[in-house]
Amino acid sequence: MLKFPYCNVTDLNQALAQCRFVGLLGPLASRRQSPLAVVSCSPSSSEFSLTPVQAVMSCQQQVGSSLVNRLRLGGLTEDGFSYKEKFIIRGFEVGINKIATIETIANLLQEVGSNHAQSVGFSTDGFGTSPTMRKLHLIWVTARMHIEVYKYPAWRDVIEIETWFQNEGRIGTRRDWILNDVATGEVIGRATSKWAMMNQDTRRMQKVSDDVKEEYLVFCPREPRLAFSEKNNKSLKRIAKLEDPVRYSKLGLKPRRADLDMNQHVNNVTYIGWVLESIPKETIDTHELQAITLDYRRECQQYNVVDSLTGLELTEGSKMVSVGTNGSATATATTREDGHDCHRFLHLLRLSSDGREINRGRTEWRKKPTR
Repeated sequence: MLKFPYCNVTDLNQALAQCRFVGLLGPLASRRQSPLAVVSCSPSSSEFSLTPVQAVMSCQQQVGSSLVNRLRLGGLTEDGFSYKEKFIIRGFEVGINKIATIETIANLLQEVGSNHAQSVGFSTDGFGTSPTMRKLHLIWVTARMHIEVYKYPAWRDVIEIETWFQNEGRIGTRRDWILNDVATGEVIGRATSKWAMMNQDTRRMQKVSDDVKEEYLVFCPREPRLAFSEKNNKSLKRIAKLEDPVRYSKLGLKPRRADLDMNQHVNNVTYIGWVLESIPKETIDTHELQAITLDYRRECQQYNVVDSLTGLELTEGSKMVSVGTNGSATATATTREDGHDCHRFLHLLRLSSDGREINRGRTEWRKKPTR
């Protein structure tokens, strides 16, 4: 059942009794044309017209919020169609250079997305599901993630992340993010993701029904809004399968207990770490990750053993060069982008036992800046 965390209720019937939402679960057509709901958070108060998002926010304010929501530095934006939250980069979220890691960025994206889902009344069970989805045992699974970082935040920097979600074709949704440096207002990163609906029992993908759509479309922007609006942007690029033999590999990777999320599966961010395991050291030493795209193709369980494979991506204008330190050398593909050397790689995560694909990836690396 739908859970309104600020109303201190645990199912939709209690929410309706306490907050008296009318019209929130009306027909899809009428909702999109006139998304109005009548809300009264106490039997004695007069009724007034609000959008469903405003109704949730009004009930939160009148009934009261939990301690975690009072302490959280985030909330719905004024129109209710996106969510913003500020974060301080902490010591354990940076690497040896005191700069946030890409895993930190990905974890914060995941956190703010989960908080957004909770703020509009979706479940807090880790799946962000609606009442109809829970009734039919349906969950969201990540199909693709694309992240670009223009400037990595440093230890003790404060960043603000804005996120929103919207419909994406017949079988899924998309969620986008924009990252800003609070001190300067500069956009330091963007990200987008695609999510598919899966039956939790059969593990098969399923078309998003109108019943499910009508539960979340009221919280989506009225017009399409994309973090990457540029034509032919990198987030749209297809990832070719990496074939043997490969130049770089890290074999026998095993999930740790700490890699499992609250749903007992390997967390999406763990795949990023596995991809980086097979990046050549010469690139890691001299370059920093500027873009990563991952296509998720199969679930990974706790006792699976994984191989991480990496190969060069040769594109138009790229050339083979040798880079190395201390007399060692390795070949890499490099291009000139914005006046800087850019290394590009293709990646494949597969099961060690039978070679089945888990994940395809692409990374782009730029020369490390002087700090």
